[in-house]
Amino acid sequence: MLKMFTRPFRQPRPDLAGLGTAWIALPLPDGCSVPAGCFAVLAGADGRSRRLSEGVRVAILPGERAWCVHPGPYACALLPFAAAPEIGLRVAFAIDTPDPRAAQQRFDLFLASEAGERVGLEAMVAALEAALQDALAQGALELPPCTGFDEWNAFRSGFNQLLYTRFGVMVDDCVPADLGATHSLAGQLSARLAQQQEAQPGLRAAAGVPAQEAFDPAREDARALRRLFLELPAVLCGLRLAVMPADCAIFRRHQDLLRRLDLVSLSVGTMPALELAAPGQPLDGAGQLRRARHSRRAAAALDEAWALLARLELGEAALLPVLLGEAERIVANLASDCAARRAVDGGEAP
Repeated sequence: MLKMFTRPFRQPRPDLAGLGTAWIALPLPDGCSVPAGCFAVLAGADGRSRRLSEGVRVAILPGERAWCVHPGPYACALLPFAAAPEIGLRVAFAIDTPDPRAAQQRFDLFLASEAGERVGLEAMVAALEAALQDALAQGALELPPCTGFDEWNAFRSGFNQLLYTRFGVMVDDCVPADLGATHSLAGQLSARLAQQQEAQPGLRAAAGVPAQEAFDPAREDARALRRLFLELPAVLCGLRLAVMPADCAIFRRHQDLLRRLDLVSLSVGTMPALELAAPGQPLDGAGQLRRARHSRRAAAALDEAWALLARLELGEAALLPVLLGEAERIVANLASDCAARRAVDGGEAP
């Protein structure tokens, strides 16, 4: 009987196999301690998050999710240009360390708004590569042929800031690399064709949409709206804190952007349910698909907003009028797609 009361308390052992190699973040059960060399992120349904350092016992509150995060470093190869896969970048990155100036770390917001139960290294690398390719395609970053020393430094500064602002990732190293031995355009096209052939053509034909646009409306809409609901206030805060020159015209444009973006954030917070045209009136499948596509477009505009904030953080004063013009375009797209998402019927989103 005495042995029963003196038996030591055993904490649950989380399954963290592959953490720090194949996985960046894995779910962490309640009551266990944060492993050495890692930290824990706990996020509620409202997007608020907190961090626990190694050795601290995890106490999950109702409605919270917990991840065990290994900060890295991690190594990967990124393709700046999809049409030239033999031209690549060897990148080493790590997860951001706590910044006492920020109420919420950017990577923690990424976990709360976009991540599922697990964050794989392969999926994260794909997201970093997509952000890089979009920035180059939109002109936010420049990587011209025969890049000079000054051009490379400018690219590195913009690239580092982009990944930190968008994902909370710090770039430790980035060097050009020839990936021709492992990557080729012909090989990528063959792999893509094989994936399309292995897909379910019957399901896509029944949906009546092209293969590249086939998706689950309910899942995609919920994912996009969660991102908009949680990330738009952070974008609004970043835009509000952006350093602006003492110019009346710039000040008025800046204030107008803040007002419009605040209205978009309010619209997202009061968005109607996907399946309802009105209270008690269901919306047909075509209307749900249209709404989900507008949500997806609004999330794409949100990605552009993060990239724009990264450029504003670099303090490119000479480009400020151009950046404000880009911000006005992005906010207009956000407002248009959010209004279309609220509508019962409307034009089809491409």
